[in-house]
Amino acid sequence: MDISLFDFELPEELIAQTPLEKRESSRLMVLHRQSGEIEHKHFADVLSYLNPGDCLVLNETKVMPARLYGVKEDTGAHIEVLLLKQEENDCWETLVKPAKRVKEGTVLSFGEGRLKAICTGIGEQGGRLLQFSYEGIFYEILDELGEMPLPPYIKERLEDRDRYQTVFAREVGSAAAPTAGLHFTEELLQLIRDRGVHIAFITLHVGLGTFRPVAASAIEEHEMHSEYYHMSEETAALLNRVKQDGGRIITVGTTSTRTLETIASQFGEFRAVSGWTDIFIYPGYQFKAIDGLITNFHLPKSTLIMLVSALAGREHVIHAYEEAVKEKYRFFSFGDAMLLI
Repeated sequence: MDISLFDFELPEELIAQTPLEKRESSRLMVLHRQSGEIEHKHFADVLSYLNPGDCLVLNETKVMPARLYGVKEDTGAHIEVLLLKQEENDCWETLVKPAKRVKEGTVLSFGEGRLKAICTGIGEQGGRLLQFSYEGIFYEILDELGEMPLPPYIKERLEDRDRYQTVFAREVGSAAAPTAGLHFTEELLQLIRDRGVHIAFITLHVGLGTFRPVAASAIEEHEMHSEYYHMSEETAALLNRVKQDGGRIITVGTTSTRTLETIASQFGEFRAVSGWTDIFIYPGYQFKAIDGLITNFHLPKSTLIMLVSALAGREHVIHAYEEAVKEKYRFFSFGDAMLLI
């Protein structure tokens, strides 16, 4: 399948640079996936599309302040480090800029020496393995010294870094936010519960692969980065019960979707399990777990728009995106939302 099938014209001014003042005040496009019918709503209206007995699935991963600014200890040259994935102990897979200045054995210093790292290995495209040393608790130091790793298409500085976290974020480990969840407030979640809708939580730690463009012209040749996921006993039992009782499972975000589809594909049901997934969902995929999806508007030719197209049909989705451009919806991480039911 050719990558160009998932392209569309997106004016740069529609890429949202800052979050709205109120999380739930974003717009909501409702796409009925069987008919292709489109409705224009506001996000708080999502309540009227959820039925008692349905289950909303949220990703409770928490974004690390994973961007560090430091210096080479020997020369004082400025270095930027982005933490991607923790390996054993305090060794991390990272991206470093400028990478050519960091060779094996290079020592980096952050926060006037509060945190140090030595390069122990070299990967592709600026990838470096760094072994960190410090006194105290790593995540507390990171919270003080690190910055939120906003996506590359956001040029504005984020004044309140909590706005790049969901209100239900619990499990630290993501390099990017599960942005469909940014629209929810505690008040809206309570209204959803009061309606008789179940709320379940999973964890998938989002890697920077989520922003990586598909380089292959044929999408079948694209390789996904693997990401860590976890489903608890409580969530597995609830999801199995909802399915048995005829309720719908509606995921919030492509991360929740990929987690549920990974588990359902492997076991034929939901189970308490942790692991790594590199599932790639594109048109032709037969969904086994979900009945609906709340998501943001994604980049042209991205794996995310391919997943959405697998659920609602490529023609319906591309038409909906063209409609979103025409109606000046806000795109990407801080943008508006879409409900596919």
